[in-house]
Amino acid sequence: MKKLLLVIFILPLITISASAQDDEKMPEFNTKQYYFVMLTKGDNAEKIDSVKSKRLMIGHLNNIKKMADMGKLLIAGPFGDDGYWRGIFIFDVKTKHEVVELLKNDPAIQAGRLAYEIHPWWSEPGNCLK
Repeated sequence: MKKLLLVIFILPLITISASAQDDEKMPEFNTKQYYFVMLTKGDNAEKIDSVKSKRLMIGHLNNIKKMADMGKLLIAGPFGDDGYWRGIFIFDVKTKHEVVELLKNDPAIQAGRLAYEIHPWWSEPGNCLK
């Protein structure tokens, strides 16, 4: 009986909600797939001394510039705290494999100072900062 009352109560709400949505036109989106990379603290981050860390950071920044100059990296930046999440990249490439190959060239990742997670991400072209 309780289930029947629940169905009788909810069914009209669903119908009203669906018809209200029909009256409003949904905006059209022309989305494109990008790749979002979350840079995280690597397994060796605590083991690297400050001199080596500075060299790795210079190499890391040079690699960022190289990927941006190639037109593959749209956004890069660090987080302002000293947490597990270190920064982000947003790539405009065709495949996840291409992202992995680009990340292999990063000295901070090679040394284990940084690690990463890769996620497909969609946005309208032109919404990414350049």
